[in-house]
Amino acid sequence: MKKLLNTVYITTEGATLRKDGANLVAEVEGEERARVPLHMLASAVVFGPIYVSPALMAACATAGISIVLLDRNGRFQARVEGPTTGNVLLRRAQYRVSETPEAIVRSIVVGKVANQRSVLMRALRDYGDEFDAASRSTISSVVGRMADILRRVELSNEGTDQLRGSEGEAANLYFSVFDRLIRTPDPEMRWTGRSRRPPLDPVNALLSFLYTLLTHDCRSACESVGLDPSVGFLHRDRPGRPSLALDLMEELRPVLADRLALSLINRRQLRAGDFETREGGAVLLRDEARKTVLAAWQSRKKEERQHLFLEEKAPLGLVPYLQAQMLARHLRGDLDAYPPWFWK
Repeated sequence: MKKLLNTVYITTEGATLRKDGANLVAEVEGEERARVPLHMLASAVVFGPIYVSPALMAACATAGISIVLLDRNGRFQARVEGPTTGNVLLRRAQYRVSETPEAIVRSIVVGKVANQRSVLMRALRDYGDEFDAASRSTISSVVGRMADILRRVELSNEGTDQLRGSEGEAANLYFSVFDRLIRTPDPEMRWTGRSRRPPLDPVNALLSFLYTLLTHDCRSACESVGLDPSVGFLHRDRPGRPSLALDLMEELRPVLADRLALSLINRRQLRAGDFETREGGAVLLRDEARKTVLAAWQSRKKEERQHLFLEEKAPLGLVPYLQAQMLARHLRGDLDAYPPWFWK
């Protein structure tokens, strides 16, 4: 159980949540693990099969505390709340700001580019001796050019379309050296460029699968705080597309998805035989390989990192929910700006 931003997160399967006086009490196998006064809570987010007592539900509804139910993989199932809610005001603010989203788009692009750059810098630091001179020089050059893009985005008055262009420029630079981060000797596990719908090689198939998992988590995070996942800022609105979830994903995927993909490939936990090619050229993970990726994904989400804005450690799996909360607070006027998440 973790308490951040006046929200309690319950991630232990089989736990019990009950009301004791004016407190929320979390128990595991009959042993009390945590106790939080209800007046200090804004919401409770429950992952997986966890029992929530009717008395606690009623007390939370009366006190205006939302209970968000997610499955064990973090996909949104339901939100339990009383008759009075601020979601309509929050969504009105979201729709209004989506018409002039430059400030939020700038924060998202800064977070994404900074984290992509950090992935490359970490590779140079950890494996620089294994790179040949040409690779070290090329990656270092890209790191420098991405720093220039960061400065331009932070200091200029670029509009939304220009910010999207800067984000695309940085992404092209980042992926231009992505193959140099792959250290496996398997020739089939090389990177030649991004391909989607369908992915046409094993690395793209792995990235697409991880991006799908992260999108589900970000969509759940939007739902959990009452945001409309379909109305974004960086991504344009499109029927059936969770644009806001994709916005939240951008600053997180270099660390949560890209680095995990590199780890699975470089440690040879995934080989060419773990993928199959379908008619038409689409490449997909086989069932057993998908289980390997899911296990690694859940393990990665348990790792804790310092949240620089909150000045507190949090599991990586909770970062989408923290970012959604801070975006909601910004839209309500409680924060002057949306603070992106930086990986350090």
